[in-house]
Amino acid sequence: MNIFDIPQREKRIKVLESRMAKPDFWHDAKLARTIMKEASAHKALLENWYRLEREAKDIEEFLTMSQELSEAGLTEDIEKALSKLSKDVEQLELQSLLSGEDDPRNAIVTIHPGAGGTESQDWAQMLMRMYLRWAERHGYQTGVMDMLPGEEAGIKSATLEIKGPYAYGYLKGESGVHRLVRISPFDANHRRHTSFASVFVYSEADEELEIEIKDSDLRIDTFRASGAGGQHVNKTDSAVRITHLPTRIVVQCQSERSQHRNKENALKILKAKLHAYYLEQERKKMEEIEKSKKDIAWGSQIRSYILQPYRLVKDHRTGAETGNVDDVLDGNIDVFIESYLRFQSGSEKG
Repeated sequence: MNIFDIPQREKRIKVLESRMAKPDFWHDAKLARTIMKEASAHKALLENWYRLEREAKDIEEFLTMSQELSEAGLTEDIEKALSKLSKDVEQLELQSLLSGEDDPRNAIVTIHPGAGGTESQDWAQMLMRMYLRWAERHGYQTGVMDMLPGEEAGIKSATLEIKGPYAYGYLKGESGVHRLVRISPFDANHRRHTSFASVFVYSEADEELEIEIKDSDLRIDTFRASGAGGQHVNKTDSAVRITHLPTRIVVQCQSERSQHRNKENALKILKAKLHAYYLEQERKKMEEIEKSKKDIAWGSQIRSYILQPYRLVKDHRTGAETGNVDDVLDGNIDVFIESYLRFQSGSEKG
């Protein structure tokens, strides 16, 4: 549904509210929560739309007033108001693309270097910083749930938690392989190197989400954490690794001093991964039924960051690009996020 289909959204809200008013509404709690979330999303968009509509009418009145009074100051204020209104409408249109059930949730981001040792480990750390800076720019809360430092530089793996409205919706398109081309700071001969790192973004599972995790399905191992953290972290078995035996999904946490807190975080990551796993299994079933051949593209190269011989960041799915590489690596990836959301919306319509 397009954001500008206001009558259609109003009609949909009435349908949902009539269902919510029925006495048996809460008999199916999962369905009830889904209906309430959809109604809230439509209402939030409409409230913003009505606000922008009022602002547009105010601008129109000011424009008439400025023409009558012939005051240059008013015209300048109107131009600023129009510019802001245009940006707000674009932002609202972008938010309307975040209509997936998981889009409003927090995000869990995992980063792993590809082959190449220190080169790719350093690149993985650069990506970790990029996402943390992006979150900071948008006022999101962040936490490093797990990180394994590289032997010389960089990281061998990292798991980040990014908390805030629609964090997953905005970041979901970052899943895939990210490619870096640069003159290596670790090469004494200053040769150009290509490094790869993979990123996967999970939606943090809803606390009310019914994902059964049996104790008998888990193997829990404890071990000594590595890297920085003080004597206590390094000399006690505070790190936790959990293996979900039915799916063979493995998660681990070692960022906290407390084994209990590491276990809590590991279970949170496991729940998010199981949620994604079950959704993927359901998708595969639907593909078999419909004999669809959609390319999910997990693990494929999605973006290149070129520092040498020229400077360019290009998304291979959408064609979006910029020459301001430093700004991108400092967390300004909105141009790629927005282009992916519009690209995805166009693909779904097609």
